Amino acid sequence: MYVYEHVVTGDEENTRIDKLLVMLNGGYSRQQIQTWIKDQNVKVNNKTVKANYKCKRGDVVQWFVPEDALFYIEPEPIPLDIIYEDDDIIVINKPKGMLVHPTEHVQSGTLVNALKHYTDQLSTLSGEERPGIVHRLDQYTSGVLVVCKNNETHANLKDQFKHHLVKRIYEAIVHGEIEFDNGVIQAPIGRDPKNRAKMAVVSSGKDAETHFNVLERMNGYTHVECSLITGRTHQIRVHMQYINHPIVGDRLYSPFKTDLIQHQALFAKTLGFVHPRKEEYVEFSVERPQDFENLLKICRNKA
Repeated sequence: MYVYEHVVTGDEENTRIDKLLVMLNGGYSRQQIQTWIKDQNVKVNNKTVKANYKCKRGDVVQWFVPEDALFYIEPEPIPLDIIYEDDDIIVINKPKGMLVHPTEHVQSGTLVNALKHYTDQLSTLSGEERPGIVHRLDQYTSGVLVVCKNNETHANLKDQFKHHLVKRIYEAIVHGEIEFDNGVIQAPIGRDPKNRAKMAVVSSGKDAETHFNVLERMNGYTHVECSLITGRTHQIRVHMQYINHPIVGDRLYSPFKTDLIQHQALFAKTLGFVHPRKEEYVEFSVERPQDFENLLKICRNKA
């Protein structure tokens, strides 16, 4: 039996305990987590709870995982596009199509599989199932992502993300020509009550804020730069759909079908933060992916 512990943060307050444990244990399903709870293998403040328990800030959550239930990650020799590396961090340009970590249904070909083959120096604060992972990008969103090599670095960066101190800039191509040159979208995001696979703007959701700047308007399309203040799941995709400018190629959130690109036209361009050990600001950027550049040319020439 393996024992894990987590202290509930303010951002996690009011989250159901089963949902929180799914978030903390990448690779295990909600049904598996609920079985742990039913078998009294989950405790909050040293007391057993039900699956619908709403977490409170400061709650100490412990869960006990049977040895035969541990989620093994196979190291795989997958090439990594490393932008920068030192003793504390690895900055990677994640390709589109790659999941960040294994799930119940996909257990190979992920960034974590590649990292496990590349190094054994990875933080463990996100659990053994997500070594090194302090933030994520969607499967079909490419771009800059930082990986932590030790727990001290992980804790520091996690705190920077929590307090919205990390600079995160994305570029996207959206349907329609956005009227204003820049703007701020403040709309809470939570699980879509009509489709649990999606997120949506809902009054009961968590605060979410996205800033945008128009880079170019192109014959019914807009090339836009988006800055994340918060980091909710699918935030830019949901917010752009919310203002009626869904991202081109977004099969989950856009009502418009297109064969111009095979996935959402979105990539993480820039990531900036204070280096935990050096205590100085560092910033990393990547070039636009070729398919994104190709789409820009198509949109500019579209009659």
